[in-house]
Parts: sequence; structure tokens; C-alpha cells
Amino acid sequence: MTAHSLKRVRPVLLGLVAGSLAACAVGPNYHRPSAPVPQRFKEAEGWKPAEPRDAASGSDWWSVYDDATLNELEKQIDVSNQTLKASEATWRQAVALVSQARSQLFPTIGATASGTRSRGPQGVTSSSGLTTTTTTTTTTTTPSSHPVNQFDLVGSASWDIDIWGKIRRTIESDVASAQASEADLAAARLSLQGMLATDYIELRVADEQRQLLDETVAGYQRALQITQNQYNVGIVAKTDVITAETQLEGAQSQQINIGVTRATLEHAIAVLVGKPPADFTLAPATLGTAVPVVPTGVPSTLLERRPDVAEAERKMAAENALVGVAISAYFPDLTLTGTYGFTSSMLSHLVSAPNNLWSFGGSAADTLLDFGARSSQVRQARAAYDNAVANYRETVLTSFQQVEDELATLRILEQQVQVQQEAVKSANQAAQLTLNQYKAGTVAYTSVVTQQSIALADAETLLTIRQNRLTASVALIQALGGGWDAATLGSAHGTGAALAAEDAQAH
Repeated sequence: MTAHSLKRVRPVLLGLVAGSLAACAVGPNYHRPSAPVPQRFKEAEGWKPAEPRDAASGSDWWSVYDDATLNELEKQIDVSNQTLKASEATWRQAVALVSQARSQLFPTIGATASGTRSRGPQGVTSSSGLTTTTTTTTTTTTPSSHPVNQFDLVGSASWDIDIWGKIRRTIESDVASAQASEADLAAARLSLQGMLATDYIELRVADEQRQLLDETVAGYQRALQITQNQYNVGIVAKTDVITAETQLEGAQSQQINIGVTRATLEHAIAVLVGKPPADFTLAPATLGTAVPVVPTGVPSTLLERRPDVAEAERKMAAENALVGVAISAYFPDLTLTGTYGFTSSMLSHLVSAPNNLWSFGGSAADTLLDFGARSSQVRQARAAYDNAVANYRETVLTSFQQVEDELATLRILEQQVQVQQEAVKSANQAAQLTLNQYKAGTVAYTSVVTQQSIALADAETLLTIRQNRLTASVALIQALGGGWDAATLGSAHGTGAALAAEDAQAH
């Protein structure tokens, strides 16, 4: 392209670029719709947890349980859990779609190089390799004795001018979708972390239940020995011995059965941390006696702390942008095209001014009659947005419900555990007194069996309440978002970037 031609074309290009950048994108701009948010958490009123503790913001919320083994297991979720890796890969796909959409703001530039050698009829050589001889009355074609060369080097460009904002609205939708995908990744991560913590707590409670049954079996064996000794000296009947044996065997059966629960939980934990169950073992241990409870804060902050709420909100933004994409179909598509290059029969002089060729042009395309197709697409996009709004509000309501549920569970179980501890203490005393009375011959052995069975049942109930309190505390932390913050979406400190970096290091 000559300098003169460039001077003529440049104002047109600059005008189109300025017009494209200054143009307003059609369709509604996004504003987050309102959602029902209470002023307070009802179930938290009047309840003062004994040891409220903060879950660390963004990481290590499980550290409130003060368990080194749990800490190590939770860290393996990010590195080895395959479900989380699948979610992280889905997020990377969404991020790649954003880059694809942004590329449409810029021209598509290509280049073509070609070379041909051909021979045709004698005469004047044409670009096709044929020669013709023309007279005033006839045109004749005769063979040429010399082949001819043709070399071309041409660059081309095509640019879709985004005057109506179709591309920008698409980018807006894709960015919001990528953020929704990252929030979904954070929700999946929190869910897996909570699942691991719950399984670990249940496994440790199973260890404590096994310890309880071990102690119970030992106690029943002593009671059986006492009964056997009294039978041997003729003080009691054989039925007392049989009753004691039956009671012992029942406890031994429970003792064996708890192994099924523990093995199943250990296998589940192995899969969560990305290991084959055959290669994973947790030695028996016990948990601390304290049940940590995290502060709930102000209900309005839950909208920024729950990844599932953030995901629903970002999906609304994505659908809102797609309304603008649908509306842009009412306006013409404007495209600029151009070529610039060289053509010559000699390769050594191909790139020179005499061999220059160029073209520049534009086109506009619009639909004149579609029998309601575009209006239907706009209605569809608006309906999809309304659906996303309803889902968002429902997610918000569900999040408040979950917090209230776990607060109520923890508050009520805290009251129940105090009563149950006294019940266990009383049952143990009653069982010991009854056994002493049996030794003195003042009560039948059935009274001993009854009191011992009550004591065992009360102790197992206390363990169940403790397990429920611990798992409810995990559920409350999950319901409060586990220290996550929606402000991290799309940032270098976000869940997606952190997991992608860890995955890169692992490989």
C-alpha cells in the first residue's frame, strides 16, 4: 500500500475504531437483585458458646479441631483429590473461553504465499501461463515454448466492528461464567473438606466406641467370673451363668461390628485424599473433648462468604449479559476486510513497489425478516435471567436455613450433652451398686444385667451426641463458607489460581 493510499484509509480506520470503542453495548447493565436477608440469626440469640473460635479466612478452617492428623489429611485434598481436579479443569476451560471471546475484539490477520510455474499457448503471457495473439478479426492461441512463473505474497485482515456491544456482552457473560465456575470449584473444595472432616470425626468416635466396648467386655467378663464362682459354690443357679454369658457375647458382637463402620470410614478417607484404600491406614486415636463453635457474624456477610451463593450471583450476571447479546441481533453486523501484498513473475523482485497490490472494504449484514426469531431469542434470554434470579434468591434462603439449622443443633445438643453426662454417671453408679448387691445375695442377676445394659446404652448415647455436636460444628463452618471470600474470584489469590499453581507444581 502506497503512502498516499495509507493517508486516505487511515482516517476511515481511526473513525471506525473510535466509534467501536465509544459505542454503548445494547441490553441491560447488570445490577445485583435484592435477596431476603434477615437482620440477625434467630437461633444464635441468648446462646453463648463456651469456646467460640474463628475459622482461618481462606484456609485451614479445620485447625479449630486441634488435630494434627486431620490437618495433614485436609492438606492432601488440594493435591490428590480427583473430584477436585475435575472441577479445577472445568474452571480452566471457562477461563479459556474468556480469552477466546476477548480475541474477537481484534482483527483476524492472515498471510498467504504461493508460487506456480506453468506453460500455455504462444503469444502474450497471462498470469495463468496461457498466451494469446489477437488481431482485428480473430484471436488465436498457440503453444508457448517458454514456461512462466507466478509468485504471490498477500496479507489479509478481517475485523468485526463491535459497535452494538455483542462481543463485549459475550465477554461479560463469559467472565461471569468463569467466576461462577471458580465459585463452584470453591464450593466443591469446601464440600470435600467438610466431608473429610466429618468422616474423620466419625472414625475417631468409632475408635472411642470400640474403646468403650473393650472396657464393657472386660467388665462383663469380670461379672461372668463372679457369677461362675458363685455358681460353683452353689449360691446361684445356672441361669445366672447363662445370662452373664449371653450379655458378654452380645457386647462382643457389638465390639466386632464396630470394625465394619471403622473400615468403611477409613476407606472413604483414603479416596478423599487420593489414595487406594489398600495403601492407607489410620491408627486408632481419640479426639479432644472440646467442640469448637465459630462465630456467626452478621447475616448480610453470608452473601459474600458462601461460594454457592457467589456462584448463583455470577450466573445471574452471565445471563443478564446474554440478554444484550440477544438484543444485538436486531442491529447489522459490520465487518472490515483488507488485503496487502505483492505479485510478480520473478521471486527475487517480488517484494518491490511495482509489484504491490492492496484492497480495502467493508460490509454490513442485517436480517430484514425473521418471523419473530430474534424477539423469541430475547424473550428466552430474559426468561433465563429470571430463572437465575429465582435460583439465586433460593440459594440465599437455603444458606440462611442451613446456618439456623446448625446453630439450633449445636445449641440444643449442648444442653442435651450436659443432661446425658449426668445420666451416664448415674447409670454407672447404679450398675456398680447393683453388682455389689448381687454379690451380697440381695438382688437377682437380672437386675445387674438391666443396670449394666442401661449404663452401656447411656454411654453410647453420649458418644452419639458428641459425634453429632462435632459434625454439626463442621456443618456450621461449611454453612458460613469456611472463611472463603467472594472478593477473591478471578484474582491471583483465588481458589482457581491456587489449585492451578499446586497442580503445576505437582507435575
